[in-house]
Amino acid sequence: MLTEVRVFAPATVANMICGFDILGFALEEPGDEVIMRKTSSPGVIITKITGDDGRLPLDADKNTVSACVQFLLQHLGLQHDVGVEIELHKHMPIGSGLGSSAASTVAGLYAINKMLGDPLSKEELLPFCVEGERLACGHGHADNVAPSLFGGITLIRGNDPLDLIPLPVPQELIASVVFPQVDVPTRDARQLIKEKVFLKDAVTQWGNIAGLVAGLFKEDYDLIARSMQDVLIEPTRAILIPQFYEMKKIALENGALSFGISGSGPSVVAITKDRDKARHITDLIQAHLSVSEIESFGYVSAVNVEGPKVLN
Repeated sequence: MLTEVRVFAPATVANMICGFDILGFALEEPGDEVIMRKTSSPGVIITKITGDDGRLPLDADKNTVSACVQFLLQHLGLQHDVGVEIELHKHMPIGSGLGSSAASTVAGLYAINKMLGDPLSKEELLPFCVEGERLACGHGHADNVAPSLFGGITLIRGNDPLDLIPLPVPQELIASVVFPQVDVPTRDARQLIKEKVFLKDAVTQWGNIAGLVAGLFKEDYDLIARSMQDVLIEPTRAILIPQFYEMKKIALENGALSFGISGSGPSVVAITKDRDKARHITDLIQAHLSVSEIESFGYVSAVNVEGPKVLN
């Protein structure tokens, strides 16, 4: 068993605008880091958390990272033999809509698996990651943890059992991501979603999802742009995001292929074909938010096809 490992796991853009709970892709930045060390006594402890403004518990039974590590050790029958201490370093805001809890959970599970000599494949790690999402937000979905764990763009065809399909990543695809510093809790955002929708809207959304998948396979950016439209979730969740439609107008008028909400928000994402254009859109949106006295973080990223990685 290794004595120490340091792991980075990436943030993610869940839903990809039109694929609620079934599509997502990984970002180059931001992400979270876990440093894990072997201890002489069995058990899992958290010694340090940074970047969370004191919001996350140090209690190993209540923190999703340590709890999922405990689940994995129990699954392997090693809970009485292995001891580790964990440092969690948050490099993205909690509640950003960028899969903050997912990145932390993936980093922790990837780290313990590496320390143990990779007894489990990524496919076998995925259910433990999903359990982390259930603990974090009450809903065990995979559209953040799957792309964070596997990298690239993922389609979750089914949840029971988990059925994950990797999708092609067009080489020119660049994301402009802006996180306005306003509070949109995931649970609250999910509760606003309608349980019933009009059939005509559902048909439109199905067509958009199918068109997006086809566009990714064909590397057809016009088809991708036409398909990344959300008629079901965006109209409701946009209400919670100040200046959403103003930001959308800025992005589309400056060459974005599409624009929408990342995960449950408040982060927003513009999809482009050019890194300079993505940077320009990011700067324009952040400048617009600043006029409205809304602070923000901005990221420009290609799709991260690697997923988590060992840093040392």
